[in-house]
Amino acid sequence: MQYLYLFLFLTMINSCSEADQSKIETPESELSETATCPGTMEDANPKGNFDVLIWADEFNEDGSPCTANWVYEVGNNNGWGNGESQYYKRNDEDNVIVENGALKITAIKEEYNGYSYTSTRMTTQTKFNFKYGKIDVRAKLPTGAGTWPAIWMLGSNFSQVGWPNCGEIDIMEHKGSQLGTVHSSLHNGTSYGNTIHTKKITIENADSEFHNYTALWSNEKIEFSIDGSLFYTYQPEVKNSASWPYDNDFFLILNIAMGGGFGGSIDPNFTKSSMEIDYIRIYQ
Repeated sequence: MQYLYLFLFLTMINSCSEADQSKIETPESELSETATCPGTMEDANPKGNFDVLIWADEFNEDGSPCTANWVYEVGNNNGWGNGESQYYKRNDEDNVIVENGALKITAIKEEYNGYSYTSTRMTTQTKFNFKYGKIDVRAKLPTGAGTWPAIWMLGSNFSQVGWPNCGEIDIMEHKGSQLGTVHSSLHNGTSYGNTIHTKKITIENADSEFHNYTALWSNEKIEFSIDGSLFYTYQPEVKNSASWPYDNDFFLILNIAMGGGFGGSIDPNFTKSSMEIDYIRIYQ
């Protein structure tokens, strides 16, 4: 996610892109549950053509998101490095639920633990990590100035090498104050925070219709497209540890932040809004 404050990068532990492991809650009762949802395709035999499905969540079973696929990051964590205003709850049905064939993450204006907004930040960090692939996410975005939904990925080695050295891939970020303007970005040792590795595109009906947000990540480049239309390719001429930390495993993150350096001022009349995800499919 963009606009990471430099002083928080220097302290590392407060970075929004560094998922503080102490904030990840996975109760033992959840670990023992039987998965009733898709996940890793055990019999998949990918050939590197990005046409073999290796992992998916179709969000077809009503209730809480599948515990075999997802864990939660909880709290505000000093604004997650961006001055954000929300408190992330753990698997609260008001903020996250699967219903009618879609995952719904909802940001709500409510007083909770000293904060004025609640939301959800969920991740596959301890459940599924992978290197290279076509990541296809079909989503409908929230509305309201100050909303900051994101579908993104973080290098699994961040606790060893730190951010931005671990790398970050932002498949989709959206400012509620600029409805329909979608950003895709990379953060690494050559540019991070207000990164230069970014493109934006404006689409219609981002909040009322589902669109496919896709990243095609290989050992050569990372391509971003919406509904099959390519609009940004990241392919540095010189690949080194600073420009290309993308030869390691990554994991997925889904969230709606409120405010912060990227989300901007929050509409005082905002009450709640949701990001809906029809499915996530990863191919290799």
